[in-house]
Amino acid sequence: MSARIFSPAKTAMQSGKAKTGHWVLEFDPAQRKKIDPLMGYTTSGDMLSQIRLTFDTREEAVAYAEKQGLAFRVEEPKETKRRQISYAENFRYDRRIPWTH
Repeated sequence: MSARIFSPAKTAMQSGKAKTGHWVLEFDPAQRKKIDPLMGYTTSGDMLSQIRLTFDTREEAVAYAEKQGLAFRVEEPKETKRRQISYAENFRYDRRIPWTH
């Protein structure tokens, strides 16, 4: 039974950083998912895949995994690269790529 500890990235629907400051522990799937032939639902006999534990810090998540004797891996968050662009940049006359409607 192995687990993955990560800090979730912000969704594409957000402009702010809400719901991104915490760490999540998820268990790796032990079985493949299969499609129910009658209803078409996706099912699995793996109950641990439904568990998602949240922690305030990375250290708390690692301490919990070590206390429970779980094999785990920590995925560090990637830093975002943001460019500062003003709205006036859209209308510059010397743009590399012409802007039209």
